[in-house]
Amino acid sequence: MEKEKNKFRKYSYAFWSLYLVGLLMVVALFFSIAKGKLGEMPSFRELENPQSLLASDVISRDHVTLGRYFRENRSYVAYENLPPQLIDALLATEDVRFYEHSGIDLRGLMRVLKGVLSGDTSSGGGSTISQQLAKMLFPRNEFENKLELVMRKFKEWVIAVKLEKSYTKEEILTMYLNKYDFLNLAVGIKSASRIYFNIEPDSLQLHQAAMFVGMAKNSSLYNPLRRPELTKDRRNVVLAQMVKYGYINKQTYDSVKVMPLGLDYQKEDFKSGLAPYFREYLRITMGASKPDRSRYASWQQIKYEEDSVEWETNPLFGWCKKNFKPDGTNYDLYEDGLKIHTTIDSRMQRYAEEALEEHLRLDLQPKFKKHLKRLKNPPFSDDMSTSDVDDLLNRAIRQSERYRVLRLQGKNFKQIRKVFEQPTEMEVFTWQGDKDTIMTPLDSIKHYLGYFRSSIMAMDLSTGQVRAYVGGPNYKHFMYDMVKGGKRQVGSTVKPFLYTLAMQNGLSPCTKVPNVRQQFVMPDGTIWEAKNSGSAREGEMVTLKWGLANSVNQISAWVMKQFNPQSVVDVMAKMGIYSWIDPVPSMFLGTSDITLYEMVGAYGTYANKGVYTQPIFVTHIEDKHGNVIARFRPERHDAIDEKTAYLMLSLLRGVIDGGSGGRVRWHPVYGQIKGPVAGKTGTTQNHSDGWFMGVTPQLVAGVWTGADLRSIHFDDISTGQGANMALPIWGRFIKKVYADKALDYGPDHEFDKPRNFIMNLDCDDVDDVKEKPTEFEDFF
Repeated sequence: MEKEKNKFRKYSYAFWSLYLVGLLMVVALFFSIAKGKLGEMPSFRELENPQSLLASDVISRDHVTLGRYFRENRSYVAYENLPPQLIDALLATEDVRFYEHSGIDLRGLMRVLKGVLSGDTSSGGGSTISQQLAKMLFPRNEFENKLELVMRKFKEWVIAVKLEKSYTKEEILTMYLNKYDFLNLAVGIKSASRIYFNIEPDSLQLHQAAMFVGMAKNSSLYNPLRRPELTKDRRNVVLAQMVKYGYINKQTYDSVKVMPLGLDYQKEDFKSGLAPYFREYLRITMGASKPDRSRYASWQQIKYEEDSVEWETNPLFGWCKKNFKPDGTNYDLYEDGLKIHTTIDSRMQRYAEEALEEHLRLDLQPKFKKHLKRLKNPPFSDDMSTSDVDDLLNRAIRQSERYRVLRLQGKNFKQIRKVFEQPTEMEVFTWQGDKDTIMTPLDSIKHYLGYFRSSIMAMDLSTGQVRAYVGGPNYKHFMYDMVKGGKRQVGSTVKPFLYTLAMQNGLSPCTKVPNVRQQFVMPDGTIWEAKNSGSAREGEMVTLKWGLANSVNQISAWVMKQFNPQSVVDVMAKMGIYSWIDPVPSMFLGTSDITLYEMVGAYGTYANKGVYTQPIFVTHIEDKHGNVIARFRPERHDAIDEKTAYLMLSLLRGVIDGGSGGRVRWHPVYGQIKGPVAGKTGTTQNHSDGWFMGVTPQLVAGVWTGADLRSIHFDDISTGQGANMALPIWGRFIKKVYADKALDYGPDHEFDKPRNFIMNLDCDDVDDVKEKPTEFEDFF
């Protein structure tokens, strides 16, 4: 008997010794991990500020989020804005004893251990919410071996305990829901709510909250876009857990489990949503570095000079590089959670995008499609030789991404050209929607070249704030921005600057001049002669108002002869045209390349009493805490005197009421616009570019339309002129704006007349075309 007792004591001593040794080893292991003795512990950079690494929001003036810049599309939401049913679902499913443990749930671990020993796979997991958060904050290496995985698990336990010591339970739940990746660029519950249901988190209903908690088990498996039925089943498991632990009753469960997922999916990427061209311009501009001449190619030196001026004069250009956070580092659009409050009005932006699409899709592109059928080598004009076309196509090949990839593979151009001539599956743009097809990459180049592009920008005159910015027809397929990035010849829209000089020097809209050919002796001794495209009123004395209204080249040439080209260039510079202008007599034909942005700002000078107001895009920027860290105001300066500005408005109103812009008044679809309108059409050589600049007492807006290559165009003036290519977009846009009474833009306002202004501006040779089409259309 005594022997058996000694044997029991011996085994008991051994058991407790082993237990204590094991316990001490576990404690030592935890202590060593916590102190970083067994490998470096991860930084708590993100834990020190739960709102770090947040997407920056681009916000419209009417408080609509236009888009986000992000590495992770995550927006922070506070605990008080999380709905109770979301918290209840999470606790019931992932960690029902969350409020009872300090990071490690021993009962849960024992349950899991018992399940492993008994083979019961339904025993569930033992990870607490705090442990899952630790795993999310410091992800595992997918190539870790079993020992490294065990060590990683211990590290997660240590981190979980530290989390519990550092933060309240509510803060941990908030971090968890703000961090979890719900896929499809939905990181965190706020982004997920917006992307999957188009609502804010505090509006989530029970079935929606349960779906998100169900996804937390494995979002790749329970992806509502790819596996809706499986996701629904998992959602119902979450609901059953809520019944089990008393968060909802059986009746609620029975009614909710049969509900569909009810997704309202809102895809979010930089190519979709409102104002993609504007958002990309803003991203590039704010993140720009100080210009370095060595980084600009020889053919980009003018661009270098322009960027250098922007760096010095435009506070938005390079803002992230010029400004510093409290810790001394530069701001980062992708992770600092900035709120960029822009001048864009989401309603006007939508109207501008709709107007552009409607005109191109319903009118201009169908007309051009018919035109293409008559060409020998579409979409190129018949006046181009086969070798010229081949050169253009080879240039387009070299500019493509496919070419770049093939070059990296070591292929020469001859081999690459053969690849471009082999049919392959691809998705191409059409105005009826993207289309899956089979064609050669070379044919796809021709396909895209055959589409007209267009751009529109609108600015509020009283503030200089840009209300709409559309750089092209479809950002996914036509990414080049033709508002601020691209420059094109402006045609006759340049002529008002010449007439401005005339008004400044004592001429008036009703001054009569001879409509005859004008000759100029060029520096090399040759003679250049300006002549009209038609013979209307040839040889007669006509007013300047009639001459501008009908864009008569001989009248502009007469005005140019009274002054000199450099004086016109100087006027343009004062009015915000900073692109290089060649000071030659023919400049009034509009052969200089200028951005739409510059033209809109310059035309705004006329309605702003001669004061140039630089168009601006951002009013202020807030940091992630809501503190305003930057404000922006337009640069203003006197460009021309008030009387000259008003006289120019009279001249430009003549274009609308008696000249090439008459469609604004009479066209049944995009015309019949009431109220004061001043404007100018423009068409370049071979009808490659169509322009319209329109000014009302409250808004100035400009439109450019043309193909990517100037060798692709209409062959006739009736369809290729600015009045047909660009003016309709302006008309559609203004009609939509005027119809929206909430915007407070309308036809009931008048241009301000200078004090003590006395002059008869009703010239006797300007037609009234309010009720009938004009016979005169613009050329050059």
